[in-house]
Amino acid sequence: MVKTAGLLLVLSFALSAAPAASRDSQADPRLKKSYRRPDQNGWIYTHLEGTPSEIGFQHGYLLAPEIEDTQKVVVLGLTHDSKKDYAFFRTAAEKVLWPHIENQYREELKGIAEGLKAKGVALDVFDVVVLNAWLELTPYYTNWYDKEHKIVSEKRPVPEHCSAFAATGSYTKDGKIVIAHNNWTEYKEGSRWNIIFDIAPSKGHRMLMDGMAGLIHSGDDFGVNSAGITITETTISNFAGFDPNGVPEFVRARKAMQYSSSIDDFARIMKDGNNGGYANNWLIADNKTNEIASLELGLRHVALQRTKDGYFVGSNYPANEDLMKDEASEFPAKDKSVSANARHVRWEQLMAENKGKIDVAAAQKFLGDHYDTFDNKTAPSERTLCGHIELSPRGSKPWQPEYGPAGAVQNKATDGTMAAHMSFTAAMGHACGLDFKAAEHLKKHTDFAWEKGALRDLDSHQWTTFRSGQ
Repeated sequence: MVKTAGLLLVLSFALSAAPAASRDSQADPRLKKSYRRPDQNGWIYTHLEGTPSEIGFQHGYLLAPEIEDTQKVVVLGLTHDSKKDYAFFRTAAEKVLWPHIENQYREELKGIAEGLKAKGVALDVFDVVVLNAWLELTPYYTNWYDKEHKIVSEKRPVPEHCSAFAATGSYTKDGKIVIAHNNWTEYKEGSRWNIIFDIAPSKGHRMLMDGMAGLIHSGDDFGVNSAGITITETTISNFAGFDPNGVPEFVRARKAMQYSSSIDDFARIMKDGNNGGYANNWLIADNKTNEIASLELGLRHVALQRTKDGYFVGSNYPANEDLMKDEASEFPAKDKSVSANARHVRWEQLMAENKGKIDVAAAQKFLGDHYDTFDNKTAPSERTLCGHIELSPRGSKPWQPEYGPAGAVQNKATDGTMAAHMSFTAAMGHACGLDFKAAEHLKKHTDFAWEKGALRDLDSHQWTTFRSGQ
């Protein structure tokens, strides 16, 4: 059960207002090249530049209120879902993850903690590591830990996160790449997945990516770098596996975004030291060659496919037969009512119906799609590409209890022309335009009262184009 200290930590929400645009000449000189823009249609654009420690300090300083808030919300979810106290996750951050984090990212994580301290936020580097690793700490690490220590607990399946596609060649309007993604998660975290990071590191490629305050990686992993590589992913449902001696997924994901100049680079970096945490089907596009790829990255099984004329789609289904058999054996592959399967069918329909016509406008439309291939009707639910688990008539078990406040929380898309200028378009909230109101949901579903103070409105916003250096 959650201990008293953990309860005090996660329930003391200080939902601070975001600061105005920052170029503070009186502040620390490490902030000189950094800035954040005023909120734009739900997004906070933040530019970070310099060495790892400088980038970290800028990050922690400029986004201190958002990091403090997000960390409390993430810890609330970790402790509630796992029935373990916060000390458990701090210990994992220090003893399991930290030894396998290379120095440049240690320096960046420590820099975030230093920036937070400068703004009066009492979080240390291991709090920051927990925040960065929350997607792999539960259920990947917790399931492994309980099995390893013979702890009898309810096994929590890997949830469904995200829908995505990448297309090129004869499938797109101009023959160049188009790639798009919407982030599926619980609304309490998803409403905070609203940072646009423009990062110019002293080493590696410049990156433009979405993310959460406090994360050195995107987390839902949509981004483009200055070498013309665009990246996204969807999780592999019902995955089981974790290697405590491997490199944390959040480190590999950030490194791959920063240092990949090709699809081969990306696959190599993600496979190197793979710990099995936050196992994903990665979609990669190389704007230099108009080639796209799918990297299904299990712990024991890895499958890389690539093409210059075709598409890949992601909706949380395990595609590789060996991976499904050995690492996602509980996935209900033949159940067409399951969200991952229904959305996979819908992606295949949309790719076929729109061959030769796919562009960013089409991608935006796809991400707001409400057609349910199981019921053969248009109605928002857990089975539609624009996911609305809170509206689902049957719930999303084992992902969430019935009517859980979760689903698609934000959206991104880009094409070859935009990627060449390190640009993408993004929309906070549901792409379909439906809003979620927290008070209404909590009043109707009292079993989620524990989220009060963390769950907030998720309003839909218009698509907005962002570019590096704006």
